[in-house]
Amino acid sequence: MKRNLLIKLIIILVVLAGAFYFSNPPFDTVTQKGKLNLGLDLKGGVHLVWEVDKEKLNQMGLSTLMRQESIYRAAEVIRNRIDALGVKEPSIYTQGSDRIVVQLPGLNDPNEAIKTIGDVAFLEFRLVNDDSQKLTEAINGKVPLGWELKNEVNTNERGETEETPMLVKAKPALTGELLKSAYVTSSSGFGMPEVGLEFTREGAKRFAKVTGENVGKRLAILLDDKIISAPSIRSAISGGRAVIQGRFTNEEAQRLSRQLSGGALPVPMKLIDNRSISPSLGSDSVKQGINSSIIGFVAVVVFMAIYYFISGLVADFALCMNILIITGVMSLFGFTLTLPGIAGIILTMGMAVDANVLINERIREELKLGKTIHSAMEAGFKRAFITIFDSNITTLITAAFLFKFGTGPIKGFAVTLTTGILASLFTAVFVVHVIMQILVEKFQIKEIKMLQVFGNTNINFVGLIKKCLTVSVIIIIVGMGFFLMRGNKNFGIDFTGGTLLQFSVKKPLELNSVRSTLKEMGEGSATIQHYGESKNILIKTESAATEKIYETLKKKFADYGIQRERTEYVGPTIGAELRQKAFLALLFSLAGLLIYISWRFEFRFALGAVIALVHDVLITMGIFALSGREISLTYVAAMLTMVGYSINDTIVVYDRIRENMGSNKKLNMSSIVNLSINQTISRTALTGVTTLLVLVALYFFGGEVLNDFAFILIVGITTGTYSSVFVASPIVLFMEKNKKA
Repeated sequence: MKRNLLIKLIIILVVLAGAFYFSNPPFDTVTQKGKLNLGLDLKGGVHLVWEVDKEKLNQMGLSTLMRQESIYRAAEVIRNRIDALGVKEPSIYTQGSDRIVVQLPGLNDPNEAIKTIGDVAFLEFRLVNDDSQKLTEAINGKVPLGWELKNEVNTNERGETEETPMLVKAKPALTGELLKSAYVTSSSGFGMPEVGLEFTREGAKRFAKVTGENVGKRLAILLDDKIISAPSIRSAISGGRAVIQGRFTNEEAQRLSRQLSGGALPVPMKLIDNRSISPSLGSDSVKQGINSSIIGFVAVVVFMAIYYFISGLVADFALCMNILIITGVMSLFGFTLTLPGIAGIILTMGMAVDANVLINERIREELKLGKTIHSAMEAGFKRAFITIFDSNITTLITAAFLFKFGTGPIKGFAVTLTTGILASLFTAVFVVHVIMQILVEKFQIKEIKMLQVFGNTNINFVGLIKKCLTVSVIIIIVGMGFFLMRGNKNFGIDFTGGTLLQFSVKKPLELNSVRSTLKEMGEGSATIQHYGESKNILIKTESAATEKIYETLKKKFADYGIQRERTEYVGPTIGAELRQKAFLALLFSLAGLLIYISWRFEFRFALGAVIALVHDVLITMGIFALSGREISLTYVAAMLTMVGYSINDTIVVYDRIRENMGSNKKLNMSSIVNLSINQTISRTALTGVTTLLVLVALYFFGGEVLNDFAFILIVGITTGTYSSVFVASPIVLFMEKNKKA
C-alpha cells in the first residue's frame, strides 16, 4: 500500500476510534444516562424565564450598574432556592440585561418546583398612610403623589380570600435584598405558623432606623405586590428580626420560608415563560426518536447496498461513521441533544447519502466515457467535490441563522445539523475516497456495478415550464388564501403567547366535561382536544392560569388519575420576540444564500434560487395551513431546513448548467438547461428517495411532537426538488433571453 494512502487510512482509524470513545455509550433509553447531554424535552424537567418588572424597577431609583448587579444577585437567590429543592445539575443563567433562565432537568414532579421557584416572593416593607380621607380619595382615583393603593389579602373563617385597600408609600423603606434568612416559627403564642425574618447587618440598621423614626405608624409587609400584614410600630426594633404574620398553613409557611431563606429577590420580576415536560413523556420521546432513527437508517442502508452494490456498502460504512462522529463531537464538546436534534440526525442520514449519490453518479458517467476504473473514480470525486462543497455550504448558512435566532431545542437542532453536515463532508469526500482507492489499488476490483433506474433521458423540461408554473400559481393562491382566512389560528402559543397544558388520564374522560369545568373557571374560550392517544388531553388558552387549571381539573376529576405530561406558558413578550426572530432567521437566510450564490455563480443564478425558495416556502405554508396544523418553533426549524435542502438541489442543477455552458458553447441556453436537468435527474430522484425514506420513518414512528416537523419536510423536499427543475432553472433561462434581447 502506498505511504500516502496508509497515512490517510490511519487518520480514518484514529477519528473512528476517537468518535467511538467519546460517544460510547451515548445514552440508555431507560436510565437516559450516558456521555450525551439530553435536553429537557428528552429527559423531562422545567424551563422557566423571568424578566425584570421595569416599571417597578424604575420606582426603586437604582442606577444602571446597580440594576445589573441586582440581576446577578437575583440569579444567585434563585440558585439558592433550587439548591434547597435538591435538584441535580440545574442550569441558571442570565439572558441579556433583564432576564434569568432556569432549567431543572429530570424532575419527577415539577409542580412543587414551579410553586417554590415560580412564586418570586419579592419582599417589601412600606409605611402606611392611615388617613381615612386620603384613603377614600385614593379609592376614588385621586392617589396622593408618592403613595400607592395596594390590597391587604386576608382569608376569613370560611376560607374565602378577602382584599382590603390600603394606602402605602410608593418607595419601599426596605426590601428583601437585605434579608439574611427566614424560618418557620409560632412566636405569637396562638400556635399559628409564622415566618420569622433575620436581616443582614446593614438591613438591621436600616430596619431599626425606619421603625425608630415611625413609632405609632403602621408598616406594611408586601409579598409580590400584595400586603400580607401591616402591624403597628410600637418601638424601634434594633435586633434585626421581624415576623410575617398571616393565616398560613404549615405547607405555605414552609414554602415561603424556603423561598426567603434562599434570599429574597432584590428586584421585582415576573414569569414570562414556563415550560415543563414529565420524565415519562421525555422517555417516550427518546424511544420514539431512536425507533424512527433505526427504521430510517436500515431503509437507507438497504437501499444503497441494493442500488450501488460495493459502492453502496462503502457509503453505508461512511453513514455509520457519520453518525458516530456526530455523537462523539456532541459528547466531547458538551452539546445538548434535543428532540429536534434527533430529527437533525435522522435528516443527516438522508442528506449524507446525497454526497455519495453525487459521487457514484459521476463515476458512472466517467465509466460510460470508456475510462478505466481508477481514472473514472478519481474524475468522479474531483467533479463531484465542487457540487458537494457548494450544496453543503448553503445548508450551513441556514443552520447558522437557525443557531443565531433560535432558542433552546432549535439551537440544539442547528448544532446537530451543522455537526452532521461537516461530518458528511469528511466521510464522503475523504473516507469514501480512501476506501475506494484501497479497493481499486490494493484489491484490484475489476468493475463497479450499479443499478440504473434512469437511463439517458431526453425529456423536454423547458417545454413543460409554463404548465408547471401555472400549477404552482394555483396551489399558492389556494393555499395562501386559506392561510389568510385562518389568521391567528395558524400560529401556536410560541408566537401568540398563552398556555398549553397536556395531561394523561387512566380512563377515558369526556372533553365536554372538561370544557364545562373550564367555563366555570372563566376559561370558556380555551381549546380542548385529544392529543396522540385518547388518554392524552390538550388544553390551549390565552390566559396564564396553568396551575389553576391543572389543580382544578385534578381535584374535580380525582377518579381519573390526571397526570401532567407537559406545560407551556409563553408570555406576550416572548411570543412577539419569537415571531420577530423567526422572520429575521428566514430573511437573513435568504439574503445569505443570495450573496453566496451570486459570488459562486452569477446574480441571475442567485435570483433564480431565491425565487424558487420563496415558491417552496409559500407552497409549504399553504399546504401546512390546509392540514389544520399550527406554526411553532419546530415549524420554523423545519422550514429553514427545507430551505437548505431545496437550495442543495438547485445548486446541483446550477453546477451542471455552469459546466455545460463552458463545454457546450454551440448549444443555446434552452438546450443547455434541458441537457443539465436530464443529466442530474437520476441524482435528484435518488437523493429525494433516500431522504424521504428517513422522513417517512420520522413521520410515522417519531411521535406526535416530531410529526409536524416531518410533515413540513416531506412537503418541502418534494416541492424543493420540483422547484429546482421548474422554477430556479427557468429563471436563469428567462434572464439569459432578456440579456440577449
